[in-house]
Amino acid sequence: MENVTDYKEISDLIKDKGGDSFKFCYQCGKCDVVCPWNELRYFSMRKLVREATFGMSEVEADDIWRCTTCGKCSQVCPRDVKQVEAGIALRRIATEYGIFAATADPIRAIRSNLTSEGNPFAEDRQKRADWAEGLSVKPFTGTMEILYFPGCYLSYDPRLKKVAIATATILKKAGVDFGILGTRENCCGESIRKTGDEELYLQLAKENIKTFIDHGVKKILVSSPHCYHTFKNEYPEFMVHFEVVHIAQYLSGLIQEGRLELTGEYAKKVTYHDPCYLGRHNGIYDEPRDVLQKITALELTEMSDSKEDSFCCGGGGGRIWMDTPKGERFSDLRLEQAAATGAEVLVTSCPYCIANFEDSLLSRKDGEKLVVKDITEIISEVI
Repeated sequence: MENVTDYKEISDLIKDKGGDSFKFCYQCGKCDVVCPWNELRYFSMRKLVREATFGMSEVEADDIWRCTTCGKCSQVCPRDVKQVEAGIALRRIATEYGIFAATADPIRAIRSNLTSEGNPFAEDRQKRADWAEGLSVKPFTGTMEILYFPGCYLSYDPRLKKVAIATATILKKAGVDFGILGTRENCCGESIRKTGDEELYLQLAKENIKTFIDHGVKKILVSSPHCYHTFKNEYPEFMVHFEVVHIAQYLSGLIQEGRLELTGEYAKKVTYHDPCYLGRHNGIYDEPRDVLQKITALELTEMSDSKEDSFCCGGGGGRIWMDTPKGERFSDLRLEQAAATGAEVLVTSCPYCIANFEDSLLSRKDGEKLVVKDITEIISEVI
């Protein structure tokens, strides 16, 4: 397909899909300074904003697919330009024209998988609850205390299934009356929306909302910060409001209420990674640290970039599904920061982060010296 070069067409589309806050940009470059890409290669969010303002010559350009929506640029912008929204608007244009850069081409298959099976892995929808076999986890009913929504990665990925199992084990130990939707659960739609496919996002969201309402869901517990962000901040666009809580928050509450007792020790040096969509996008920094600090013998240390300045794992903005060549992986740099603390365990609370960190560990010579854990995996060891 020919490049889209008509200025009026592009500017109208961007205004319609991303708003026009980018017109306030005065090109100070602060977004470029904090962007994690510039630790690895040249990338300019400022350039994308400029092109969004004055017209682009190539919507298939690789740069529009690089943003991980980590939020660091928005955090420092003095003009509230909303760079992330403008970047997603450009992706929507590319999606409408059916144009993808080579690195983003896997998104085509992901879209097909989500449409047919409700998950990005092309796994059988009927196997979505297989992780819970033998755990006596019940189907959710409206009389239950909370719905546990593990999400796609925890339902299908062999490594991340361990996190779902640890979570269910903790909930049962604490006496929480919970259930799951199993085969009725769909992908939340967050990552595909960030790649620009608004239509598919709307389809997935509407199906989930209908299911929630039909089952009398009022309170939702999630393991993924991406599910958390979507249910809490984006589903209300449909005029529905569910109480949404991330497992890191919920663990802190269970411990404070005395429903969950930490009786064991964890005599290891640990460092915690703040996922972008739990931290910068939603301000949840203290609860996971509070939980870890309540574990006997655990020594918690911070990385050079932590909390508001946490370094992105590289999986946001739909990039978890895109090809990222060796040498351009944020997760490699993050592991270096973790190793520099002398920590034995890198703890986080996001399936995308864990997936990326595990991949990066495979390429490290000292990979066996650092272990990646979800916060629930550690808690399940000390209860």
